Amino acid sequence: MAVLKLDAHGADVLALQQALKARGFDPGVPDGDFGPGTEAAVIAFQKSEGLAPDGVVGPLSLDRLGMPASPSAARVDVSANVTPAEVSRMFPETPLGNIKANLPFVLQAMHNANLGDKPMLLMALGTIRAETASFEPISEGRSRFNTSPNGHPFDLYDNRRDLGNRGAPDGNRFKGRGFVQLTGRFNYTTFSAELGMGTELVDDPDKANDPTIASQLLALFLKDKEQRIRDALDSGELAAARKLVNGGSHGVDDFRDAYRIGERVLPDA
Repeated sequence: MAVLKLDAHGADVLALQQALKARGFDPGVPDGDFGPGTEAAVIAFQKSEGLAPDGVVGPLSLDRLGMPASPSAARVDVSANVTPAEVSRMFPETPLGNIKANLPFVLQAMHNANLGDKPMLLMALGTIRAETASFEPISEGRSRFNTSPNGHPFDLYDNRRDLGNRGAPDGNRFKGRGFVQLTGRFNYTTFSAELGMGTELVDDPDKANDPTIASQLLALFLKDKEQRIRDALDSGELAAARKLVNGGSHGVDDFRDAYRIGERVLPDA
């Protein structure tokens, strides 16, 4: 069954309407037309299930309704078949040498995390394009968002409780690093443990810029939000998928551009 949303028609929509009604979310007359009534019922159901209430019925919503997803959604690992030349088309301003040097680490990490299928590889590569377009793990640069006019570097991060920071020098010590810009004492502590590194990333935060570790961090971060990301991608909601990583809209145009190019140039199997 394909992703269903407003203005869709046909037998799949009729089955959706019947499933919604059976669960106590009345879409109105079950007529096979995905109109406002069906959309409202979907949103109410998604809220009830703790899903993103976007009114779009992707694999996760289908699963919660007990309805089969599309067979085309089968996950085929293509990581072994992706080449630097293909990826370079997703990164038109990036030196090919950087991609050749770092792509193998990314592909291996995604494969090891069971995220080597095409949509999740596109998610990872699009994230790199949006976060670190040079295709190298990098440290966050100073800006007005992290450093006050007369303050020391990253002083605006020092006391960010949401990042788990405890005052200077935590802001600078735990600034963004890697492909996904791991930031804050809390994240360095959490992901270091999840990688089986104990407190290594807390003790030596610069290790987050090692290509192997940076790639593992990227894969782990995506794995942590995997189902929500897949649901957004399957629904064609690229901005929503990007927001799950960044928390906002920063870099969404670069992300979308890379993703769309990759859909054309990366292998399907």
